[in-house]
Amino acid sequence: MTPHITASIVLYRNSPDDILKLISSLKEASVKILLIDNSPLPELKDTCFNASSTEYIHTKKNIGYGAGHNIAIKKYLYRSKYHIVLNPDIQINPDSIRDIFNFMEENSDIGLVMPKIIYPDGSLQYLCKLLPEPQDLIFRRFMPFSSFTRRRNQLYELQFTGYHQLMDVPYLSGCFMFFRNAVLQRVGLFDERYFMYLEDVDLSRRIHFASRTVFFPDVSVIHRFEKGSYKHIKLLLYHIKSAIHYFNKWGWFVDKERDITNNNALKNYL
Repeated sequence: MTPHITASIVLYRNSPDDILKLISSLKEASVKILLIDNSPLPELKDTCFNASSTEYIHTKKNIGYGAGHNIAIKKYLYRSKYHIVLNPDIQINPDSIRDIFNFMEENSDIGLVMPKIIYPDGSLQYLCKLLPEPQDLIFRRFMPFSSFTRRRNQLYELQFTGYHQLMDVPYLSGCFMFFRNAVLQRVGLFDERYFMYLEDVDLSRRIHFASRTVFFPDVSVIHRFEKGSYKHIKLLLYHIKSAIHYFNKWGWFVDKERDITNNNALKNYL
C-alpha cells in the first residue's frame, strides 16, 4: 500500500532511546519511516529497525544532512503525497502529525509547513526567519549578546509577532519540515553542496517562490536543539563553509529577491 506520508531521519551515532521514541510516534500516525544512517558502522540497525514500519539505509559514510534526506525523498517522491524531514531529537505526538496532514489537505497552495517548535521546558524556539543577510549570521554566531544582535533578531526571527498566528515565512527550520511532494517535484530537493547547515534555508527559499511556506502554531513539537556549531569547532567550520556557499549562490550584499521577500514579510506582520 502506498503511504500518504513518509518521513526521513538522518542518523549519526545517535542515542537509540531517542530514535525509538520518535519512531513509535510516527508509526502510530501511520507514517512510513526511512532511517538514513551516516554512521561509520550500522550499529543502530538492530535497535531501531522494525520491518513493519521502518526502512533502514546505511550509507557507510557521513554524506551530509541534505544528501541523506534526499535518498529517502527520492524513493517516495512520486509515490507518497507528503514527506516529513525530522531531526532525531524531535518529540512529537501522533495527533500532531494528523493535524498537520489535515491542514495541508485543506490548503493545497501550501508546499511546506513547520509547526511551533519548543524546548523541553516549554519555552519557544524562534525558528521563523527572514532570508539571511551576511551580518545576520556573523553577529548571531560571534556577537550573540550584543544590542545590535538583539534588535536585529526581533526582525530576523519575527519575534515581534509573538508566534501566535499563522504566518507565511520565507525561511523555516530544517529540524521539522512537512513537505508537499508535488512542490518538491517542481523545485528540486536539498542542494547537496551544503554538507550541513543552511540547506534548509536554501530549500525553504526555493519553495517559498513556488508556493506558500507556512508556520502553523496550532501544533507544537519538542526539539532539544543542540546548537552543535556553538560547541564544536568542526561543526562551526561546516557552518561557515555552508554560509559562503549560500551567499555565493544567492548574493552577498546584493540580493533583490531577498530584499523584496523580507520587506513583504515585515509589511504583513509589523
